[in-house]
Amino acid sequence: MPLMTSTNAFYAQSGGVTAVINASACGLIETARQHPDKINKVYAGRNGIIGALTEDLIDTSLESAENIAALRHTPSGAFGSCRYKLKSFEENRAQYERLIAVFKAHNIGYFFYNGGGDSQDTTNKLSQLSVSMGHDLRCIGIPKTVDNDLPLTDNCPGFGSVAKYVAVSIREAGFDVASMARTSTKVFVLEVMGRHAGWIAAAGGLAAEQEGESPHIILFPEVVFDQQKFLEKVNQTVQKYGFCCIVVSEGVKNPDGQFLAEAGTRDAFGHAQLGGVAPVVAEMIKAEYGYKYHWAVADYLQRAARHIASKTDVDQAYAMGKAAVELALEGKTAVMPTIVRTSNHPYQWTIGYGELKDIANVEQMLPDHYISEDGFGITDACEEYLRPLISGEDYPPYINGLPSYVRLKNLPVEKILKTPFEV
Repeated sequence: MPLMTSTNAFYAQSGGVTAVINASACGLIETARQHPDKINKVYAGRNGIIGALTEDLIDTSLESAENIAALRHTPSGAFGSCRYKLKSFEENRAQYERLIAVFKAHNIGYFFYNGGGDSQDTTNKLSQLSVSMGHDLRCIGIPKTVDNDLPLTDNCPGFGSVAKYVAVSIREAGFDVASMARTSTKVFVLEVMGRHAGWIAAAGGLAAEQEGESPHIILFPEVVFDQQKFLEKVNQTVQKYGFCCIVVSEGVKNPDGQFLAEAGTRDAFGHAQLGGVAPVVAEMIKAEYGYKYHWAVADYLQRAARHIASKTDVDQAYAMGKAAVELALEGKTAVMPTIVRTSNHPYQWTIGYGELKDIANVEQMLPDHYISEDGFGITDACEEYLRPLISGEDYPPYINGLPSYVRLKNLPVEKILKTPFEV
């Protein structure tokens, strides 16, 4: 049942930000403003869910329509994000009681959480517990992850733009290395994100449209790393084409199941901190063959690159924010809007939704039939899936030669509880 009176909404961004997460925020806020009879104000959590726990809310109603519209072409998280996972209700009842207390105090009847699998889990938990704690709260997850590993949705907003960046980067690097290979660098390694799922690495394969073009080798987390097989492939490639370009996922593992790039530290979610697989692979090649190399880590550049965002990705990110509000106003809770592919040629899609219980903490890996038989490339089926997601350009406005991005005022909502809460 939909809420009978106008209440406020809470929106927060979670986890690693993307080039298009603000487009989802734009879609959500603009849509909410069209329904003042149901949604009074949209409050954003400063630094994600932490903003709710600490009663540090941002009043988005104080932002102009022009600035909200500019979110559509602005990268990163306009309200601040965080890596903070709520514990189970049994482990930390105080966290949930605090959230409900804040929401009650500020007349919040809608909860929108923009993130990946952990965020959908948080949204699902909050939906369940708001009922038992006597607060009518519509809880909607909004998909966001560059890793593209959420189930039930065709793809995840944020991924298409990273895929475009990686494909463009390895293509351009390939031209560079090819031109210098006779007397200089013969091997180039590009490290990309992807802890367990190789979607981003696979996207690099889109750059090679003809035999011999970069990348020549892709290393996926789904394929156990075989050092000897890999080194032989590198040498064969150099001998045949004069150079070798490689895309490697940060999540590649050895036969013992250990990350090649294990740094020995863990993030706030308990995940191993990864980074540095590119130099490991490059040194391996030099030790065996002596080839001169260069390597690069795409790192934050790949997820912040709004200047080269996929139009498909931008459009879908905005649509997810808009759909989240519409689902909430229909009385839905504990759901997430999804992208439903209806056609490949031409690429067409529509909006569906899935239950959070079927989405939370489930990782969608790169299917086996998307990986070539030798384990070093992508198949035609993979390319057919990926190609539309990088399609189209949606350049931001430029001023003085640089992209023009908006910085919101992010003015605070006056605290009502005024009681501190440790996070």
